[in-house]
Formats: sequence, structure tokens, C-alpha cells
Amino acid sequence: MKQNRYLQVFEHETIHTWENENGRYLSTEQFDQLCAYNEKHGNKYFTVLRKGIKFSQYVGVIQVGRTTIEVLPKTDRGNDTNLWHRVLLQMLAECRKIKRECVSEATLKKRENSFLDLYIEMYLDEVEELIRKGLTKQYRRNQKQAAALKGKLLFAKHLQQNLVHKERFYTEHTIYTNDNIYNQIIKAALSIVSKINCSTYLKDRASSIEMFFHSISDNHRITESTFQNLPIGRNVEKYEEGLRIARLLLLNYSPDIKSGNENLLAILFDMNELWEEYIYRQLIKNKPEGTEISPQKRKKFWENKEIKPDIILKKGGNTFVLDTKWKVLEQTSPSDADLKQIFAYNLYWNSFKSILLYPKTFSSPDSTYGKYHKGMTQEHGCILGFIDLLDSVGNLRRDCSDQVWALIKYENQD
Repeated sequence: MKQNRYLQVFEHETIHTWENENGRYLSTEQFDQLCAYNEKHGNKYFTVLRKGIKFSQYVGVIQVGRTTIEVLPKTDRGNDTNLWHRVLLQMLAECRKIKRECVSEATLKKRENSFLDLYIEMYLDEVEELIRKGLTKQYRRNQKQAAALKGKLLFAKHLQQNLVHKERFYTEHTIYTNDNIYNQIIKAALSIVSKINCSTYLKDRASSIEMFFHSISDNHRITESTFQNLPIGRNVEKYEEGLRIARLLLLNYSPDIKSGNENLLAILFDMNELWEEYIYRQLIKNKPEGTEISPQKRKKFWENKEIKPDIILKKGGNTFVLDTKWKVLEQTSPSDADLKQIFAYNLYWNSFKSILLYPKTFSSPDSTYGKYHKGMTQEHGCILGFIDLLDSVGNLRRDCSDQVWALIKYENQD
């Protein structure tokens, strides 16, 4: 019988189909399935090498068969996987991808290898709460054969179906039922728990919850468009969090149709987007009076192309463009692409000074200001800013906005 394996890697690391010095490897079957999954999602999660994969900036968890791979973020604070596991969970909580109580110090100490189990447990908590409040019912048209005329007689179908059976009626009537798309999605995501490699406790708990959905139809046509077209009104607001996690599970689950032994589930997040959202939420949480903060405003750039900086700040009549970059910058020399991007933002948002915001590392230079020589009637330039995201004990900072506001004060004194 195959044993469970739990691997932790950092973003941009590589795993091959042969065992390395840390005992990490992929089976040939797992390698093939990961390649197929990556291709299905536009080859964005990792780069396929000869008999191996190199992870990109996506972090989170991938479970293929009995092997769970946790992909962690990292700057240069050593290879402490426990530290970066904790920081990732804390950043997800700050960005409201998971609930804050799931990453309390006491809760984290109780969990072992728990990133996927955490999401499953969150989902089961949400579904149990829905059951407690009562599953939503909706009116639905129902067409069927009946022994008595009830509702609307569908004359054409009645003639087609009942030419011989005069005692039957083919009717349509409205019923008030909990067999609707919302509960069908919840049930479909519940069924995944029994198919993946999670704790016995969670499997048993999911099986008990599924009994409340025995009257709900199985829906095998749930896709991205299902969630995009799903109306969230007042009567189904209570479903919002459960549907969010169900979407993660359903759209990122790939069953192994051939053998059934290597089912794949991936819950992955782009660190560039997490870094941007983390900074944005920090700024919003500690916004000074008289300051406006806007995320990702678009403007026409060329033909049908648009540009959108990460964050726009307005303070004291001045506009500042912030563009967050999740990359290690060891010299005061950003890439030409980043500088040209900020140059365009300055012109389009009439911002005389903007900020490129990087995570701070031990080798990061001091924040500095550089000037552009052309493009506006008034001198304009860009700050290279470095944010220290960890506190002295290795937890994610919840007050890093002070560092951003300090950069703005610094550039105003230039």
C-alpha cells in the first residue's frame, strides 16, 4: 500500500522524477498528471523540464495521489519552512482568503501539514452553518407525467407521450424546493473530500454532512461560467463564503479517470497578487485623513490595450502611483521593463513621483529616488521602496503601512 508523502518546496524550486538530497521526488505518473494539469491552465503554475518541474510564483498546495506538495513563498530569510508556512497562512488571512481565526497561534500549533486540511475544515464549517440556518429553497418549474391534472397541461408533449395512456397527463407546475444550483454546488464540492487524501476525521465529517444533501441532484456540469453567472441575492448571501471555497475545490480538482489512484487537487495563489493585495489592505486599514486609495484603475493605452497600476494614492493634491513587485532586488537598479511601466503610469495619471515596492531582504539597498529626464513639463521620477514584511519573531507584519507612508514623506522632501 502506498504511503502518504508530504513535501515542502519554495517558489521557483525544482522537483524531478529522481530523488534529490532532501528525499524529494515525483513518480512518473505524478509528473505526467502535473504536466497535464499545468497545460490545462495555460502553463502558468510551473515550467516543465526534462523529467521535472520548476515552480513559478504560485504558492499554496498541490495534492496528487498520496503526495501533498506545499509551495511556500520566500525572500532570503533562510530555508525555514515552518516560518514561511506560517507567513503564507497569515498573508492569506490578511488578504481574506482564509478566516483570521484559522491562523491564530494556538490553532497553528494544533495542526500538522495542514494547509489543505485547513481549507477542507473551513469548508465543512461553512456547510454546517448553512445547514443550521436552513438550506435555501427556490421556486422551480417541474415537468413530469402525472396521474391527475395538476398545473399546466403541456399539450404537445401530452399527445406525444400519452397517445395510448389516456389516464396520464404531461404537466408543468411550480415547486418550492432546496434542489437548486446553490445546493448542487455545495454537494459537488463535498463529494471531493471523500476522493482526496485528507484526514480520516475530515472524511467522516464530510460523509455525515452529505446525508443532509441526499435529496439534492448531482450536477456534473459545474464550470467557471456557472460561478460567473451565479446571482448572489439577499436570500443566498449566507452562501457566499461556502461558494467561494467550493469554487476553489471544484475548478482545481482533476480526477484520474484512467486509474483513479492519482486524483489531483491544487489550491494556488499568485504571490504577485497576494503581495499587492496585502499592501493595499494595509494601506486601507491605516489610511490617514484626507487620503484617497484606489486599486487598479484602468486607462486606454494603445488601441484596445489598457494599463492599470496596482494602487493609486491621492494626498495633499498630489497623486502617487504604487506598483508592487514580488521579487528580490539586490541593487538600486530595477529592470528596464519596470521603469518603463512606471514612466507610463506617471504620464497617464499625472504623477510626478511614483513608487516601485519590493519586499525587503538582508541584501536590499536603502530606498532611493531616481529621476526621469523626459516626458513631463515638471521633473518626475520613481522611488525604489523596500518593505520589511516580517517582525522580529518571524510573523507577518500587520502595520507595514507606516513604511509606505514614510516613503511618501521621504519623496515629498526631495
